[in-house]
Amino acid sequence: MDWLEFSRGPMFQVALLVFILGMVYRFLRVILMGWKKDYAPPRGSAAAGVVKTYVKGLGFLPFLPPKFPGTRHRPLTYIAGGMFHLGLFVVIFLSTPHVEAWRSVLGFGWPTAPTPLVDGFAAMAMIGMIILLSNRIVSPVGRMLTGLGEWLNWIVVFLPLLTGWVTYHHLFGMPYETLFTIHMLTVDWLLIWIPFSRISHFMTYFITRTVHGARFGRLGVEP
Repeated sequence: MDWLEFSRGPMFQVALLVFILGMVYRFLRVILMGWKKDYAPPRGSAAAGVVKTYVKGLGFLPFLPPKFPGTRHRPLTYIAGGMFHLGLFVVIFLSTPHVEAWRSVLGFGWPTAPTPLVDGFAAMAMIGMIILLSNRIVSPVGRMLTGLGEWLNWIVVFLPLLTGWVTYHHLFGMPYETLFTIHMLTVDWLLIWIPFSRISHFMTYFITRTVHGARFGRLGVEP
């Protein structure tokens, strides 16, 4: 119980503080880089370009491979990436235990999804991650682009999903408190790791998508 209280108490608070400060630093670095003035005459609407790029980036789009050029050469990778990101989103933001955790941090919560549905999305996310890792291993280009950082990123993200799934199903005959402690330690590790890794791209993703959508819309080209 001491480890459980430590992992969900002081350790979680430290990890959350590191995560917040680290992400604020990364966000400010990107913002302070500025945006170069475009002197080319506009041929379209920047606002329309932003709206269009976000519509095309909705979570369900990776599951419609015939309609998007990104699936022509790497359909399995494209779909597996969609499985992972959509599954992870559902687990983090729609599972009842996680929404309660958000409530304890933010002071408010929101409706949750049925637990069996969240469980299915968690399994889907893990399957997607395994497919993506397998693709890196079998692909010569993937192996060349995969270093220690990429391996650590995969492990740090996969372990919270796996330990949470194992805890929910009470596997391996271990006490629930032990399983939950292991899960919390992997979550703490993930929070600390994110600001120092490429996983932090989820923060800059919205900035990048907005900037590119506005530029493409202004130039009158397809984002």
